[in-house]
Amino acid sequence: VAEQMGATLENVSHSVNIKERLDFSCALFDAEGNLIANAPHVPVHLGSMSESIMSIIRNRKGDMHPGDVFVMNNPYDGGTHIPDVTVITPVFAEEEYKEESGAPPLFFVASRGHHQEIGGITPGSVPPFSTNIEEEGVLIDNFHLVDRGDFREKEVVELLSSGRFPSRNVEMNLSDLRAQIAANEQGIREIHKMVDQFGIEVVDTYMQYVQDNAEEMVRQVIDALEPGAFEYQMDDGCTVRVKVSIDKETRSATLDFTGTDPQQDNNFNAPTAIGRSACLYVFRTLVDQPIPLNSGCLKPLNIILPENSMVNPSPPAAVVAGNVEVSQCITDTLYGALNKLAGCQGTMNNFTFGNEKDGYYETICGGTGAGPDFDGCDAVHSHMTNTRLTDPEILETRYPVRLERFEIRHGSGGDGKHKGGDGIIRAVRFLEPMTASILSNHRVVPPFGLEGGEPGAVGRNSLVKASGEEVPLGHRAEVEMKPGDMFVIETPGGGGFGKS
Repeated sequence: VAEQMGATLENVSHSVNIKERLDFSCALFDAEGNLIANAPHVPVHLGSMSESIMSIIRNRKGDMHPGDVFVMNNPYDGGTHIPDVTVITPVFAEEEYKEESGAPPLFFVASRGHHQEIGGITPGSVPPFSTNIEEEGVLIDNFHLVDRGDFREKEVVELLSSGRFPSRNVEMNLSDLRAQIAANEQGIREIHKMVDQFGIEVVDTYMQYVQDNAEEMVRQVIDALEPGAFEYQMDDGCTVRVKVSIDKETRSATLDFTGTDPQQDNNFNAPTAIGRSACLYVFRTLVDQPIPLNSGCLKPLNIILPENSMVNPSPPAAVVAGNVEVSQCITDTLYGALNKLAGCQGTMNNFTFGNEKDGYYETICGGTGAGPDFDGCDAVHSHMTNTRLTDPEILETRYPVRLERFEIRHGSGGDGKHKGGDGIIRAVRFLEPMTASILSNHRVVPPFGLEGGEPGAVGRNSLVKASGEEVPLGHRAEVEMKPGDMFVIETPGGGGFGKS
């Protein structure tokens, strides 16, 4: 079901970010909002979408009808960051669409897509220097997008054009929203086919089995784990800390992030949905069976995210880096505590550029960490991101830029018995004046090695002016690019594992 939804979204969308980079996720949920199954899309989306569904259920209980669709992006209500827009459709029994009886939804389907422009203080809507949520774009919470089959375009346009920092490309937003609605409709059709073939009792039973099986698989992983603790500093000095405790009798684990630094004045704050998503992802990867990522994986886990910390901030704190950077740090910190995997590049290398008309956004690959019996991978997206990069031909056709370099950064992986993966070098030359920004990490703190393995090389950002002058940039930077200027991003390598 979810894979068919994803194929539809990719085919009918127009934006580069969704159609080319595949920065989206689709999933199926039960009547309570629990994640049942997903396509292998973006982990940080999938682990947090349940909370968005549950929010709609709480706020719309008894007031949902066939043909309704809802949309939200509120990071403090199950979202991740403002550009990730979630379209949610309740699924009713097939006869309800012919004659409504007031029966509640049987399931929910949802698609979350990263809109490449939704307002905020910088084009591309991933501002490196935001200090509150308003500066990151248009906030959408529990908005009735389609009312019994009627797309509320006027109201949507008013919403996207509102606030201090409205969207710079409302037409693109509308196009992506329509594509997400179409993806959800495909999901409904597939569910109805399944119910017609097997019956609702069999489908419900199997959905419960999928969650119960995932729970048991995670408990088997916990049976073999040892307790541990780890702390990991980010480039601005803030630190994520975790202590993992194992209860052998209940076959459960407590992941306690107490001691993590307080909520930050910058945007390196991760709402609870992100922290839970990272924990879900890590423990799912430890299961050596082909099970779908679902809510059952979380049942054996007690996750403690202290209030008013950078892993559980209070509004209106800025959060854009929480989704893309702190999520990676949480993931690596957990792997470090479990002694399972050296640090990956630990950043999504968020690169945006644009003007007052439109924006472009991409995350950039790097090296992954090595493990006890394997080397890291070169030049891949890892952990909480699973997108791809825009093809050079598409990038250069749609935007006034030229891709000058895109190559493996040889030697950037940490040495060890098993070597960390290498990062990459990516250089983009601008042909028109534009604002470009980078939001990244591990430009100061290297990705860690384990068991005597060497750390990976730190990344590097720089501006090469048309004159040839090179200007080093920090892990967060915003630059006014002139024609001929080049933005160069060198991504980190992964850490090594074991002494060489």
